[in-house]
Amino acid sequence: MTPVDEALAARRQRAAWVAREILPHEAGVRTWLARAKVRPEDADELVQEAYCRIAMLEAVQTIDRPDAYFFSIVRNLLLRRLRRERIIRIDAIAEIESFRDDVSPTPEQAAGARLDYARVLTLMGRLPERCGEIVRLRKIEGWSQKRIAEHFDTTEKAVEKQVWLGVRAIQRAWSDAEGEAETRSAAYIQTPRRRRP
Repeated sequence: MTPVDEALAARRQRAAWVAREILPHEAGVRTWLARAKVRPEDADELVQEAYCRIAMLEAVQTIDRPDAYFFSIVRNLLLRRLRRERIIRIDAIAEIESFRDDVSPTPEQAAGARLDYARVLTLMGRLPERCGEIVRLRKIEGWSQKRIAEHFDTTEKAVEKQVWLGVRAIQRAWSDAEGEAETRSAAYIQTPRRRRP
């Protein structure tokens, strides 16, 4: 195997690791950022920068708690950003400083995260081919918009739009599936049951 092949294989392994171990926790990170009153566009930047930092790691095998590692990166990036601002909200700093990432997920949470990851991949596979590939490269493999634009011979603005459309389509499909499940659950609960003779 040539050095180029080895590098490519390592990159693929890292991308699979990110998709399996990090991506399922993005929703939790975003919920926490929302509670800290971070604007959605700032949350997008923080999450993307965290993905980029993880993508630049030489190895990920030594990370015992990927979820805690992801939260810590985002927390540190947010703290750095807040401290650079001229006016710092004390309540935001207190909320962030009080965050603890030493709570291990329960087996149920771990199983749920794996199911969520599988659902995300399924929904991503339903996107138009080009859009799905761009979303995968951006969100799972951590490629920059510039690199993706060069790869597809297009503009960064076009890449940004495809990512936005793809992520929005995934979120909409996820929400629709949740609503359908709730409707079925409510119908099942309200359906009268026959008594056994």
